[in-house]
Amino acid sequence: MKTEILRILQESGDEFISGQRLCEMLGVTRQAVWKNIRQLKEYGYEIESVSNRGYRLVARPDKLYTPEIQGFLEPESFCKRVECYDTIDSTNLRAKQLAETGEPEGTLVVADKQTAGRGRRGRDWSSEPGVDIYMSYVLRPDLPPSQVSGITLLTALAACKAIRNVCGVQAEIKWPNDVIIDGKKICGILTEMSSEIQFVHYAVTGIGINANRKEFADSIKDKATSLYLQTGKPVDRARLTAEFANCFGGYYHRYLQDGNLSAFVEEYNGILANFNREVCVYHGMVEDVAGEDVSHGIARGIDKDGSLLVEIDGKIQAVMSGEVSVRGVYGYV
Repeated sequence: MKTEILRILQESGDEFISGQRLCEMLGVTRQAVWKNIRQLKEYGYEIESVSNRGYRLVARPDKLYTPEIQGFLEPESFCKRVECYDTIDSTNLRAKQLAETGEPEGTLVVADKQTAGRGRRGRDWSSEPGVDIYMSYVLRPDLPPSQVSGITLLTALAACKAIRNVCGVQAEIKWPNDVIIDGKKICGILTEMSSEIQFVHYAVTGIGINANRKEFADSIKDKATSLYLQTGKPVDRARLTAEFANCFGGYYHRYLQDGNLSAFVEEYNGILANFNREVCVYHGMVEDVAGEDVSHGIARGIDKDGSLLVEIDGKIQAVMSGEVSVRGVYGYV
């Protein structure tokens, strides 16, 4: 009920809405309305109450709160349930636990802070409370295991679209799993799955977005940025979380329908940071070995399977994300 009350108050803007009207819209008693309003106030929502006028939402806390996120979801959103935590070891770990116990796809796990977040190839993912977004989706794709990697690319597309819709800035993709702005990382993606040879039991895609960080450690400040640093404005994290969920659903359903990325190749290549630029291809996923383990070529975009097409010595080679790492010739991008 808190979700519905928040949605109604947000849609009412500066106008008061009477307790009686809320009762009629929600089909509940005035006592139930009052109880939920009180709980929202306890959680940090500033709700003005005036006799004979009703209730008005004055201010919202910057918290990742289930009713708040759900209030921004589209009516037919792919996201069916939101589970929020102040602190968790890893949203991916929690999503996998839920998947193992039969949780349906479309369940979104969101946390304000992670204590054991991981990035690609087991790297630690730095986390601090109250500023960024950490979330993971439970998915049950009817796809062969070889096609699950395409979900990572769709997740990046959804992140870019959500950032553009909410923050008004165009992000780019560093294939396959990083979202960047001005050449610096703003979002990382990690997709994991449980499968047999020809069957996927479930997949989990995790997303970490640098939202409201104001500074980074010296060791990474030349490679990482945040939406706050890029726009100079605080980001509504609940709204951005919901917008990502809304955007992802459309991409995901089309991918399941088509069985490949053909419908997304043009859009993806349009925001691919290294498109038609020289890149280094590190074979064996080793990024600090020179010589025979590194190839140089020109990135020509992705194909329908999500492989990166790289022109090397005049020939196009399709490289897969699980086999290589790709970086710019002069640095991260």
